[in-house]
Amino acid sequence: MWYTLSETEAVTEEKVKEQVSETSSEAPTETVKAATESSEAVSESSKAAAETVVEAKTQTKKEVKEKWGIAHIYSSYNNTIIHLTDLTGAETAAISSGGCHVTADRYESSPFAAMKASNAVVEAAKTKGFTALHIKVRAVGGVGSRVPGPGAQAAIRALARGGFKIGRIDDCTPIPHDTTRKKGGKRGRRV
Repeated sequence: MWYTLSETEAVTEEKVKEQVSETSSEAPTETVKAATESSEAVSESSKAAAETVVEAKTQTKKEVKEKWGIAHIYSSYNNTIIHLTDLTGAETAAISSGGCHVTADRYESSPFAAMKASNAVVEAAKTKGFTALHIKVRAVGGVGSRVPGPGAQAAIRALARGGFKIGRIDDCTPIPHDTTRKKGGKRGRRV
């Protein structure tokens, strides 16, 4: 799993490299000379192995240019749609919905379908080079429900497990300040 070093971790790693280089460049002391030849050979080989391990660790932790994207998650009680765009929101990188991954209509909004849709988006995003995501969660809003459906949490969790660095998680449900009239008429829906 890829992650960046904090300042304290970077400082301690530099100290470890300095200590390893100092011990490898020093001449052996009298007590080391008194030791047996076999232990010297083992210690020299272990020092060389330690140096190569430290070098390998420093090579893998190079600074990688991050490519950010925005994952728009629309979650209602009928479906879950995950739409991945670039930072402007104009260019679509990947899109998938819960209905693409299950056979029955009643399972489209389920957490399982949302997880499968997120995994499909994760694979497409990795091929296009995205390394970090901002997440925007949206419910129906307006005259509908302002609470995201059951697939929203599963979708967020699947994106986080995909190996992306997660930035902001925003709720961008449209909330009307003076709403249009809700459907159903003056006396409501008669059942």
